[in-house]
Amino acid sequence: MSEIQESPWPEGCAGAVSLTFDDALSSQLEVAVPMLNEHGLRGTFYLNPRGDDWRERLAPWREVAATGHEIGNHTVNHLCSHNFAWHGRRGLEECTLEDIDWEVAEGKRRLQELIPEQQEMSFCYPCYQDFVGQGLTRQSYVPVVARHHLAARGRGEIANHPRGADLHYLWSWPVEGMSGAQMVGLVEQAARDGRWAILTIHGVQQGRLAVTDTALRELCGHLAAHRERIWTASLATAARRLVEWRDNADGNHQIDCLLPEEIPGC
Repeated sequence: MSEIQESPWPEGCAGAVSLTFDDALSSQLEVAVPMLNEHGLRGTFYLNPRGDDWRERLAPWREVAATGHEIGNHTVNHLCSHNFAWHGRRGLEECTLEDIDWEVAEGKRRLQELIPEQQEMSFCYPCYQDFVGQGLTRQSYVPVVARHHLAARGRGEIANHPRGADLHYLWSWPVEGMSGAQMVGLVEQAARDGRWAILTIHGVQQGRLAVTDTALRELCGHLAAHRERIWTASLATAARRLVEWRDNADGNHQIDCLLPEEIPGC
């Protein structure tokens, strides 16, 4: 039997972080990707391959993948609750598991066609929502995602425990409007706890869910300066490492739970 490692992270690293970006915004190509490359960091970018022109529209992302970033599946049509007035499409309340299975599987198929050399691809729940139907017909579609993907990102309150986190609904922090110092604080707290922080970013000085380029640069600078202590990896890369670590770990490994007073916001 191979030797069991106490921590899943690379030697010397206290914790991990994944920088994830949603919706293929232009500022990600123009600002975020060059900034990550400059600092030697790799991120995950979630795309929606919808419309007849999806191949042409998403072509620039082939070069992003070629430099080592992950391109992830965000479904074809970005279906969310019909409570979103801006949505303009059928809401998840009107969908079935068969509908969402097509969204997930076809999104993955198209992105694999776009970037066939990418070995693994994670999933991102549009609007962080993991259900179809409503009331008595409401069902989680996490099991659908688990059939198609190694891991998936949702939304949560704290960083992911390496043993206990559900790889098919990983918790992330939306960081729109945060300063660089605030984002660094989230990462440092995760590292202190031996956990995996996932940050959700949309535009960089673009749109209503933006972070500033100054804040993102401060975060990237901190991660680059502390790469021997905090492991920055794409979501699929970190998830694959956790899967392999869990497969080798002691089945009696105990999960350290936080007390209510230790949980942010409680």
